[in-house]
Amino acid sequence: MKIDAILLAAGYSTRLYPLTKNFPKPLLDVGGKPVITNIIDKMENFRDLNKIYVVTNNRYLSHFNDWRKNLKTNLKIEIVNDGTLSEEDKLGAIGDIYFAIKEKSITNPVFMIGGDQLFDFQLNDIVTYFKEKNKDVISVCMIKDKNMLKHHGVVKLDKDNKIISFKEKPSNPFSNLAANCLHIYSEKTIAMLKEYLEQGNNPDQPGRFIEWLYPKKEVYGFISKGNIIDIGTPETLEKARKEFTFSS
Repeated sequence: MKIDAILLAAGYSTRLYPLTKNFPKPLLDVGGKPVITNIIDKMENFRDLNKIYVVTNNRYLSHFNDWRKNLKTNLKIEIVNDGTLSEEDKLGAIGDIYFAIKEKSITNPVFMIGGDQLFDFQLNDIVTYFKEKNKDVISVCMIKDKNMLKHHGVVKLDKDNKIISFKEKPSNPFSNLAANCLHIYSEKTIAMLKEYLEQGNNPDQPGRFIEWLYPKKEVYGFISKGNIIDIGTPETLEKARKEFTFSS
């Protein structure tokens, strides 16, 4: 089974202005290399990987083209331009996933990865779990801080790790499990993205799609053990730079 990966890198990162006003967040340096390069490094030994599509926007396109030109890897990587120029006309994360799938005629299962996160665990374990279950899978992690949970998608699993409750950024978290921006969608689920968007649902925040999806079909949580940071603010960027160091 071949899997395509879509790395989301088309956001405008307004909370990090002025740092990201004319420079993309996934290319910010953490541990001596761009955030997205650290993600690519985790994919070097990714079994069953067909191709990586990095979705960016028209404003940051040249930055990603330069990055790709200088990246040393044997992986097949293609930069996809969603055509947007600002926060006002952005497609949103879910909109970008659908755009890439449609634009590149992707028919394989898709591993969706947020391009602004750092983690120290292996992706192959999530892929193996997806193949075992033959169902959609999202990575989840344990967070003890209740206030921090309010900024994540919160997940409740049954004894088989099937999602039985999911709420994006709840005011009163009902679980200590938070969803990561690491999802694997089956071919059938890819087709449901169009339905989700045509119904007028929120095109941003991938967790909104899972919130809509899990009552309709089985979605499983894979509990990832390790450190993960979603870089969204100056504080989380500083935290990432303190906690993550990588060899070149």
